[in-house]
Amino acid sequence: MKLTIERAALLKALGHVQSAVERRNTIPILSNVLLSAERDKLSFSATDLDMEIIDEAFAQVDQPGQITAPAHTLYEIVRKLPDGADVALTFNGEDPRLTVQAGRSRFSLPVLPAGDFPIMSSEGLTSRMTVDANDLIRLIDKTRFAISAEETRYYLNGLYIHTVTDNGVLKLRAVATDGSRLALAEMAAPEGAAGTPGVIVPRKTIGEARRLLDDAGETVELAVSPQKVRFEVNGAALTSKVIDGNFPDYTRVIPKDNNRIVRVDAKLFAQAVDRVATISAEKSRSVRMAIESGRVVLTVRNMEAGQAVEELEIDYDGDAFELSFNARYLMDITDQISGGMAELRFGGPNDPALVLDPADADVQYILMPLRV
Repeated sequence: MKLTIERAALLKALGHVQSAVERRNTIPILSNVLLSAERDKLSFSATDLDMEIIDEAFAQVDQPGQITAPAHTLYEIVRKLPDGADVALTFNGEDPRLTVQAGRSRFSLPVLPAGDFPIMSSEGLTSRMTVDANDLIRLIDKTRFAISAEETRYYLNGLYIHTVTDNGVLKLRAVATDGSRLALAEMAAPEGAAGTPGVIVPRKTIGEARRLLDDAGETVELAVSPQKVRFEVNGAALTSKVIDGNFPDYTRVIPKDNNRIVRVDAKLFAQAVDRVATISAEKSRSVRMAIESGRVVLTVRNMEAGQAVEELEIDYDGDAFELSFNARYLMDITDQISGGMAELRFGGPNDPALVLDPADADVQYILMPLRV
């Protein structure tokens, strides 16, 4: 294999694929990226056996071929090369190493046979749709913060992407929950979405797909099967297994009768919560909200660090009530509000709160109060 490729193109493609590689691998080949040179392009592939990312870049190929090289090492070398450099990659049977050369810099990297590299099959991805890239970015950004990190409930360790029919309109919906909070965002379903199976896309896959979307054009090709999901973005493709489990019936916890409606400036509210939470106990991060007509009083009491109180104007004229929430969770949700105002709907003292964004009717957030 012998080729020359522009440093920026090589860095971009390696940046896409190398993040799929786990830094600690018991299987040596999984630490490598598969390099395949043919005609006028260099293709890249990396996998952790659950997820595979492939990409390609234009190159001047003098001799086609395939080999695998250490993904993170190669990426770091290319990253540190000067802008505008032409990078020569050479491998032949006489020297069992991959030579990376740019200007006066020369590196020799250990390799493993391309034939040992595992390839993930993309067969069975029968449900295919073209999704507006900005819409998909919105679905991910509005919900992924609520994905659970608790491994015992593995079926919550991903983003549940599925279709629903709402008032006769088919929608593509994303939902994430960790049991204490829930985030829901939806959009009009694209053509081809009807009949698509609901899938739980793992947290890591969602993170890598979101990185790829930063380089997307106007649309993304999304393919789904009961076992896998695939995102195709500008020549790059991410294929991943989905979580084998049943996502809980989240519709049962969406409040229907929360009649105490509070409207507050989302940014000012988040800043106030952040300030009083400075002295909160790390475990619960509890903030007490005393709500009455025209104002909310935020209070944090900590036996060791003292007390913090802050008052904020709100739009509310009902009966007074109090309840407590995790400060971090409150700020995570208010960070998602795209308009200036957030609408918080409360029921009883132990009922989940519903948070809405008046500027975006297609998102909902649910937050369980703390019992203190």
